[in-house]
Amino acid sequence: MSVSGTWTQRVAQDWLVLDLTNGSGVALGLVSAIQYTPMMLLSSWGGLLADRYSKRLLLIITQSLLALAAAALGVLALTGQLTLTDVYVLAGVMGVATAVDNPTRQSFLIELVGRDRLPAAVGLNSATFNISRMIGPAIGGALIVLVGAGPAFLVNAASFLAVIASVALMRREALFVEPPTLRSRGQIRAGWSYIVRDRRVGATLGLVFVTSTFAMNWPVLLALSARSRYDTGAQGYGVLLTALAAGSMAGALVSAWRGRPRFSYLVLVTALFAITELASAFMPSYGWFVATLVPLGFLALSINTTANSLIQVVTPYELRGRVMSAFVIATAGGTPVGGPVLGYLSEQFGPAAAFATGGLASALVTCAAAITVRRTLRTEQKTAEAPEPDGTRGSPGDMG
Repeated sequence: MSVSGTWTQRVAQDWLVLDLTNGSGVALGLVSAIQYTPMMLLSSWGGLLADRYSKRLLLIITQSLLALAAAALGVLALTGQLTLTDVYVLAGVMGVATAVDNPTRQSFLIELVGRDRLPAAVGLNSATFNISRMIGPAIGGALIVLVGAGPAFLVNAASFLAVIASVALMRREALFVEPPTLRSRGQIRAGWSYIVRDRRVGATLGLVFVTSTFAMNWPVLLALSARSRYDTGAQGYGVLLTALAAGSMAGALVSAWRGRPRFSYLVLVTALFAITELASAFMPSYGWFVATLVPLGFLALSINTTANSLIQVVTPYELRGRVMSAFVIATAGGTPVGGPVLGYLSEQFGPAAAFATGGLASALVTCAAAITVRRTLRTEQKTAEAPEPDGTRGSPGDMG
């Protein structure tokens, strides 16, 4: 319910910004940048809070703040007082709340199901997200046409009550709660040091960061495609998001079924994603473009769920919140850079150029990540095969 509300608001907010600015791609990218900048700057602190304190309490607080911000947007829109400045300010408020909410939610999954069921849980969580992403845009597009953007914001505000009630009703004894991290100096630095030391985790985060920044910036890419490339209106934009979500749904279910995640699979799906994104830049009609969004959604979701599971499985529990905050930064923190860049490319050369840029960036980072991990595994293999002082041998790692 809550994610459906969020996507209802996302459609309404994007279309409202385009209406307020007469179709400015830069303004649309700037709203995304304002909303996602706090994730880049504050997510590490959010992850530290998730390591130190009750994740249930943090989620109730952050979801309440997000509900209030959405309600403010709705009231201002309904009274005719909403300005572009208001959208910028409230987008920033939601970004700050989300900077704490996202790493907390990501690291809370393992407390719900335990380590053994984590990969399947990540996939099923993504399936739930993408069912909602199919419902939300359709609702948002219909509300914009029938009654305007204001009610869409109020629908989102009300939907947060579902999360708050669900989390509050959970029984603590049924959760896999891990001991909180005690306060000490240099804890954020310790999280980033772990990422740098484990080059496989670092390569995974780098791959997710580049693809999310330049290839999966869907609000900018799809809104401008619907408006200026194919001229389909708000409902056409909702169809694009729904097609993407349908593919993502399939990707989530496959990810849940696959079991233990592996880096080799991550490289494969990212390479296929790069090829598909490049192909979408050359689709001659709206129908063909919609068709490419289904496999694109499948592959994009496979990238994120595989990377999420890989990182959580190998990360020590006392660092998980901080490392997952880096994952949040990788998936969303690059939007302040990617949003304006893609908006500018779309204005100057058309939305197809932005899609081509995303495909090329994905291809390059896939090659770089594969080379990095291949070298790391070779080094580990040599170390494992080297005789120990007592004549025994080590064993290679298992993330390949």
